[in-house]
Amino acid sequence: MKASAFVYPWDVNGDPRAAGRIAVLGVAQVTLAAAYHSTRALTPRHPRHRIVTAEHAAVLYPAGDRWTGRAIRPYPAGDWAPGDAYGEAAEALAAAGLEVHTWVVLAHNSRLGAEHPRTSVVNAYGDRYPWAPCIAQPATRAYLVDLAAEAAVRPGAKGTELESLGWYGLAHLHAHDKTGGVGLGDAGQYLMSLCFCPHCRAGYAEHDLDADELAVAVRTALEPLWRGAPDDGGWAGVEKLLGEETAAATRAWRGTTARSLQEAAVAAVRAAAPEGFQVLLHADPVSYHCGANAGVEPAHILSVADGVVVPCAGGTGLLAPFAEQASVDAVLAANFTVVSGMGGSPGTLAADADRARDRGATELRLYHAGLASDGDLTAVRGAIARL
Repeated sequence: MKASAFVYPWDVNGDPRAAGRIAVLGVAQVTLAAAYHSTRALTPRHPRHRIVTAEHAAVLYPAGDRWTGRAIRPYPAGDWAPGDAYGEAAEALAAAGLEVHTWVVLAHNSRLGAEHPRTSVVNAYGDRYPWAPCIAQPATRAYLVDLAAEAAVRPGAKGTELESLGWYGLAHLHAHDKTGGVGLGDAGQYLMSLCFCPHCRAGYAEHDLDADELAVAVRTALEPLWRGAPDDGGWAGVEKLLGEETAAATRAWRGTTARSLQEAAVAAVRAAAPEGFQVLLHADPVSYHCGANAGVEPAHILSVADGVVVPCAGGTGLLAPFAEQASVDAVLAANFTVVSGMGGSPGTLAADADRARDRGATELRLYHAGLASDGDLTAVRGAIARL
């Protein structure tokens, strides 16, 4: 199975040994961040630093002329990724014999929400989620489509992986997060992720829902959960809390919005890319799910993109719905965390990969070569050799 390791430019730039260290893992490819959200990252082997703080979502290369005069545009990186940090790292990795694909984070941008608050998802209580751009808004959609095309198709890249190409909601790894006091399951997360910005309110009306009445219904449905009632989870839980017809109408609006954005973004990437350029989405086969792995309809997304990257840290079960719809040529990449300090199991990677292959996986993704300890990387190297 072909394997690719995720990497940040700051893992490579300034460390002359980094590219070779990744190459000897036995991976054929790296997925290198070209546009990324804010983060605080460990660099345990870098000769110049140990902690990198990316203060806000940014492009890790010089943005192009297409953004001139536009209010919503990508932010340049600070000193954590100056200049063409992506290009510098990509050149070093390619020189080490690695195929380079871009890693592009889209609808996840806290600075955008802070500086342009009306772009954000607004929940039924009126709270804004600055990390979550509302993908129904025309200006935001135009920004995301253009960002996908520009950040994906960097010089020398052979393909791209598009993350967060769909709805983002309540769930978010926020700094000093204090939202876990009430255990919301699938149903509660969905209700807390419904957007009530003006564009979504108009969208609900297209599906015969009054937005004010829907907001009241959502708050009423959530009230027992705030008081400790169990969240039944799953779509059946949403239907129980909101009513079948109302739940279906909200899902129809959000699903149509996400699908059309995914189609537009992939088409823009293909238009900008050379022939043979591979386009994958980080995806969850449960279409109403929100987050970095966007909820999709497997048959639809496999008709649009070349394949998907599927989270498998909690098991390989999410692969099956994609495998049932995949053509012979589709890429189904099983994404495993190989950083033991972040809950990964690099020591079981070979066995995990075998299980993923049995579920239909054609490739592996390893998160993350820059964050992993030396011991983790040794285990990865051994697993790939066995595969």
